[in-house]
Order: sequence, then C-alpha cells, then structure tokens
Amino acid sequence: MSPRRAAAQADGKSLEDLLIEACEKIIATDGTATLTVRAIARTAGVADGVLYNHFSDKEELVARALLRFVRRMEEGLGELPVAGEGTVAGNLHRHLEFGLALHHMIVPAFSGLLGQPKVLRKFAEITESSGLWRDRLRTYLAGERELGRLRPESEVDAAAALLVGHCHATVLGRLFPHAEAGAAPSTESIVRTVLAGIAP
Repeated sequence: MSPRRAAAQADGKSLEDLLIEACEKIIATDGTATLTVRAIARTAGVADGVLYNHFSDKEELVARALLRFVRRMEEGLGELPVAGEGTVAGNLHRHLEFGLALHHMIVPAFSGLLGQPKVLRKFAEITESSGLWRDRLRTYLAGERELGRLRPESEVDAAAALLVGHCHATVLGRLFPHAEAGAAPSTESIVRTVLAGIAP
C-alpha cells in the first residue's frame, strides 16, 4: 500500500474520495485542458488503473471532482439572501454579484473541457437539482413569487436564465480575445431590466 493511500485511509478517507480530491486539486491549480488519468493517479499516489475500480471511466471522476470544486468555490463566496428579507432588487444584486464571482472562478476550468462533451454531460447529470447557485437562484425567485413580492404570473425560470446568461456572457467575453469588445452592463442595470418584467 502506498504511503499516500495508507495516510488517506488512516484519515477515514476512501480511495474514491482520495481520487476525487486529487482530481479537484489538479483542476484548481492547472485547469482541465491537460487532465490525464496518469496525472490524477500520480497526485493521488496510486497506480494508473485504480480509478477504474471506483468510477465507470475518467469522465465520471472528472465530473464529480468538478462538482466538488464548484461547491468549494460557492462556499467561499458566503451566504445568499432569503426570500422575504431585504428588498428584491438588493437580493438580486447580491445573487448576480455572487454568480459573476463564481463564474470568474469556474468557467476557466469548464473551458478546458469544450472538447470533452462526455464530461460535461456527466456533470449536468450529477448536478441536476443539486442546489448549486443557479438552482438556488430559481428557488429564491419562486419563493419571492409565492410571497407576493413578484407578480403571480412571473416566469422565474426565464428570469433566472437571463441572470445566469449575463454571468456567462460577461466572463466568456473576458476569456476569449475575439469576443466583442465593450463594457458589460452593470449589475444594477441588469437587475432593473429583469424587475421591469417581473416586479409587481
């Protein structure tokens, strides 16, 4: 047994957890573009083929490590507002600032996977209704609608999609040099525009 594996087991970690932790470490430090089974195994201190005893394939491992990475980034950004507290405009501003900061941290990792659609599909499968930011944003808006602070007919899924889309457009516009130049709309203007369609 390798020293790393023995230490992990002494800490109560399973080999599965050790592999996810190793993969997440690589994602956080080096990104995903050159992520290989060998690199994951070396970081975990195990043989190359060990991951296939715990995951269906490399893509499943990467997707699970990505989820852990995203959750860790979210935790570092603090709390989100609760429906019924503060103002809707102020709460949406906080959600949008949270989303922009989150996307700045995670989009570079995802951009390295554009040529690996299987990983992205698996990530989508394991994160469906998982409580990530986009899901909490929809839940928040639905809660405000239920409390009467948004119109009863408000399409909160569409509003959430607009806010998430703004985060994607803003971050991708800075990552790719061929993107159209120009300042992104302020969070205040985005919130005003969204509320013009759903506020009472």
